Amino acid sequence: MSVRIRLSRGGSKKRPFYKVVAADQRAPRDGRFIERLGSYNPMLPKDHADRFTINEERVKYWLSQGAEPTERLAKMLSSLGLVKAPALREQPKKSAPKAKALERIKEKEEKARAAAEAAAQAKAEAEAAAAAPAEESSAE
Repeated sequence: MSVRIRLSRGGSKKRPFYKVVAADQRAPRDGRFIERLGSYNPMLPKDHADRFTINEERVKYWLSQGAEPTERLAKMLSSLGLVKAPALREQPKKSAPKAKALERIKEKEEKARAAAEAAAQAKAEAEAAAAAPAEESSAE
């Protein structure tokens, strides 16, 4: 039997409340669980004491028995120092911009490059114009 430490959703519509439970991984999310380990209330402010409560001794016990926390709970438990923080996975295909967005980005870069070149050229012309009268007055 493979045990997971995971969140079990409760609360009403648009007012979530989660129980932290140790459950068989085959059991449904809100269904049968082995033991309740704590609670998580995302509706409370982040600095509130009751936002995330956990029985650390029981979590340590289940971790020693081979239970695996879900990714979300691994993040929460790593802040308490109970488990190692999970590695952030990158999804370049999903997060990469699509074709039209790439075209817009390319156009924006070309406009910025053209504007920078125009500004540099105008600055060079202004410096040349400022240097030319100085040379004429010294020549007289």
